[in-house]
Amino acid sequence: MFVLSNFIVAIAKLVNIFLTIMYWLILIRALISWVNPDPYNAIVQFLHRTTEPILQPVRRMLPPMGIDISPIIVFIAIIFLQSFLVRTLYDIAHSLR
Repeated sequence: MFVLSNFIVAIAKLVNIFLTIMYWLILIRALISWVNPDPYNAIVQFLHRTTEPILQPVRRMLPPMGIDISPIIVFIAIIFLQSFLVRTLYDIAHSLR
């Protein structure tokens, strides 16, 4: 069972790394949006391509407002997933040892 336990720990670590990277990418995108960036800049395009698939569904669920709060909602979801999902995976792996 230790092999399955190690596999679940590895999955938990990968999920945590992915969520952390997405958190920082969305934060950087939100900060850059305050300064009206050049849409043809490679970094801006990368940030848009990587974060838009996560932010767009949240935007569709929200009513139209004057300000985009989808990054805040995604931040809350990421923090929840890191606290609940990643911790649960670690606990499952620990119980299998």
